[in-house]
Amino acid sequence: MKHKKLPRSFYERNDVLLIARELLGKIVVTNINDRYTSGRIVETEAYVGLVDRASHSYGGKRTPKNEHMYSPAGTAYIYICYGIHHMLNVVTNKEGKPDAVLIRAVEPLEGIDIMLERTGKTVLDHSLTRGPGNAGKALGIYKHLSGIFLLDNQIYLEDDGFSIPDEDIGISKRIGVEGADEDAHLPYRFYLKGNPYVSGRKN
Repeated sequence: MKHKKLPRSFYERNDVLLIARELLGKIVVTNINDRYTSGRIVETEAYVGLVDRASHSYGGKRTPKNEHMYSPAGTAYIYICYGIHHMLNVVTNKEGKPDAVLIRAVEPLEGIDIMLERTGKTVLDHSLTRGPGNAGKALGIYKHLSGIFLLDNQIYLEDDGFSIPDEDIGISKRIGVEGADEDAHLPYRFYLKGNPYVSGRKN
C-alpha cells in the first residue's frame, strides 16, 4: 500500500480513545529544515480534554500554553515537560473540544543517522525513541512547532497499511499522571505488545 497522509476526518472523530488505539502502527514523519525522519507509532495515550483530570485542559482550563489543544482536529500540540522534554500530541475532536493523543514512543524507520545526531547518540538502541521526550527529540519536534497542521509538510502522520491484530495491542493506565486522582487509573494507554521501543512497564 502506498503511504498516504491521514485525512482530517481521521482526527475529527469524537472518540479519542479509538483514535489513540488506531494511531498504533501509523507513521510520524518530520521534514524540518529539509531533514526527513520517520518512525512507526508503538505507544499512545488518550486525554479526554474537559473531563479528564490528567488533561491540560481539564475543566475548560485555557492558557497561552495549552491554547493549541482548542485548535481544529489534526493540529500538533507540543508542550515541554520538566523543562526538558518536548512532547508531541495530536489534537482530535471538533475545534474547541480539547481532546488529544500523546505520542509516547515510535520505532525508527527513516533518517536514523539524523536521529542519532539530534540525540547525541553514536549507536542505535531502543532508548533512541522510547518515551515521548526521546521520540520528540529524535524527530526534531520542539515547542515552537506547536500549532502546525498535521496535513502540512513539516510534521504529518501517514498510513502505509500496517495493521495490528487486537491481541497484539496492550492497554493500561497512563504513565506519570499520578496526580490525576481516580483518572490516573483510567485505561487510556495503548501500546504494541513486545515492541522494545515501548516505554514503561508492559502492564
